[in-house]
Amino acid sequence: MKKRELTACMQNRELSWLKFNERVLEEAQCETLPLFERLKFISIFKTNLDEFFMVRVGSLVDCALVDPDTRENKTQMTPKEQIDAVCKRVAKLMPRVDETYFALQEALWKEGVRECSFEALSPEQQKQVERYFYANVLPLLSPQVIDSRHPFPHLPNKTLNIAVFLDAKEGGRMGVIPVPGSLQRLVYLDGSKLTFLRVEELIYAFADRVFEKYKLREKTVLSVTRNADIDTDTGLVDEDVDYRQFMKKILKKRARLAPVRLELQYQVSDEFRKFLTERFELKKEQVFLSRCPLTLDYIFGLEGSFSPEQKEKLLNPPFTPRQTPDVIQGESMIRQILKKDLLLSYPFESMSPFLNLIKEAAGDPMVLSIKITLYRVAKLSQLAEFLAEAAENGKEVTVLMELRARFDEQNNIDWAQRLEEAGCHVIYGFEGYKVHSKICLITRKEGNRLQLITQIGTGNYNEKTAKLYCDLSIMTADAEIGADARSFFYNMGIANLEGDYQKLLIGPKSLKPGIIKLMNGEIDKAQLGRPCGIIMKLNSLTDRDVIVKLIEASQAGVPVRLIIRGICCLTPGIPGYTENIKIISIVGRFLEHARIYAFGVGEEQKVFIGSADMMTRNTERRVEIIAPVESPEERKKVLWMVKVMLEDNVKARDMRPDGSYELRHPREGERRVESQQVFLELAARREATVRTVAKKRGFFKRLFARRK
Repeated sequence: MKKRELTACMQNRELSWLKFNERVLEEAQCETLPLFERLKFISIFKTNLDEFFMVRVGSLVDCALVDPDTRENKTQMTPKEQIDAVCKRVAKLMPRVDETYFALQEALWKEGVRECSFEALSPEQQKQVERYFYANVLPLLSPQVIDSRHPFPHLPNKTLNIAVFLDAKEGGRMGVIPVPGSLQRLVYLDGSKLTFLRVEELIYAFADRVFEKYKLREKTVLSVTRNADIDTDTGLVDEDVDYRQFMKKILKKRARLAPVRLELQYQVSDEFRKFLTERFELKKEQVFLSRCPLTLDYIFGLEGSFSPEQKEKLLNPPFTPRQTPDVIQGESMIRQILKKDLLLSYPFESMSPFLNLIKEAAGDPMVLSIKITLYRVAKLSQLAEFLAEAAENGKEVTVLMELRARFDEQNNIDWAQRLEEAGCHVIYGFEGYKVHSKICLITRKEGNRLQLITQIGTGNYNEKTAKLYCDLSIMTADAEIGADARSFFYNMGIANLEGDYQKLLIGPKSLKPGIIKLMNGEIDKAQLGRPCGIIMKLNSLTDRDVIVKLIEASQAGVPVRLIIRGICCLTPGIPGYTENIKIISIVGRFLEHARIYAFGVGEEQKVFIGSADMMTRNTERRVEIIAPVESPEERKKVLWMVKVMLEDNVKARDMRPDGSYELRHPREGERRVESQQVFLELAARREATVRTVAKKRGFFKRLFARRK
């Protein structure tokens, strides 16, 4: 296939990501969702965009400086062309964000959640906040005038600042008031924690009092976004360096790197804007007006003050992950997994069976060792505590801790130190390769027989995100998978990325070749006229080799069904190329995070789950694991879940040949299928079975006790 022909089937990664975030924004505009849940989606949209500029735009800025003529391999765009296209698209999105935000604010005001502007306050309320300003805010401020004797201050990444343009004899002169992080973000009014003024709005209102010697020409609230795409391997040449200390130094750099975006909450004059762009060394296209708050993290604390009636009306129904009837409560998890495989579906089912497995292993005298990879860990992690307990109990505990999990580095550093102090053997990833795999191996000896229990998941060992992300976790005593897991940890210990494995596809060596081999198998079937098919559920699809193979499969007549939440650089429905490919994206209450791969149809269908997306960084520059689901019962569960997602007609969006998305709606007479809601309801029914069985067991125990 010629490069030009392929380009017609592909789209730019960064622009595809912006389409994903636009789908997040559409959830904020969805009138069937509770009002406050819609507000949360605006916060998620803005947080996503912050990280996108810090990481992706940051890397493009670096590329534009180092190699401005390089072109990405899908649409042949240069770094500058990509930055320009991103900025143009974001500029179009911001008015939609503002419109959605203020519409929600108006609706929430009627429900008793009242964010106020200073101008809208009554005279009495203005006096109240003025007293608060002088007593609690002004003493903590550190304003600065910028002139020949006062250089432009460093404004840390994503902090809030009040910027003023002063009327001076020699022309415009700027002043800055950084909003102290020690200040509480909200100033409550009328004794209510649901009627409030944001602290930056308060400082903005009284900025003239701060610079009382000057006449203010104009003012705004601003926040600078800095490049956070730090190369964590650069400079790591001394093999004796303390890796934790090295990472701490890297983190300090993050707040001081070059600006990539400037956000303003209030419009300013061309003169003031020019002054700001020159000071931050930005182009005017990198300056964005956002009339809604520049950060919305404070909203998540508001719902704690809701009345029961407000909670019922403004929030999703409360949800707790359910217990699965596949686990016999109170019985040994080790014994149960030795008998049969166990698949858990988060967040619909609880993570507790896996946690109970680790807790049991920590205290089981027959357990010799526990080995695990950790990428993102909860700040308050039961799992990590159980691992520490196992080491303190004399078990051999090996933790492969990836310190370079972006924005979780400090938390991982802290846990690595705690685990090491408990006696765990802590090792780290490799130069140039992040360890992103999710695998745990328990080795146990009963009599003369070694037993290997392996757990492999699609998501992190994180109790918090296990309640928010849709992920799969399988626990098995399969001997060959256990042998592969044992070889994996052995190879990681000796820094060998070239190991050979029987059942597991492990990157960077065998992951992409293994996936392509499985796709080739389906192409061969199609050419022989046999039933065939490819299904992939991913977060992102960007790997060019995989995309080319999917196009080849489509051309051979293989039905390809892709469920891709985020970035997708492949477009479906292009005649002669991708007409046999259908792509959907699901954005719902929970973050779709599970990676599922299925090849073939019927009894021959092979099903895999794992940690890897089909992105070049995953397939070539990370240590990833994909595992087969071999138990017929568990394989059937995974395929049923995929079927429900493909039938979703409420939260699924179909990608069109031009790369845009269309939200599905139930046709007349068609049953409504919202996949995440289906899984919620099923988990509730299955948990009811747990309670029924427990009652019956309790009844028979009491009956037998009476007979004795």
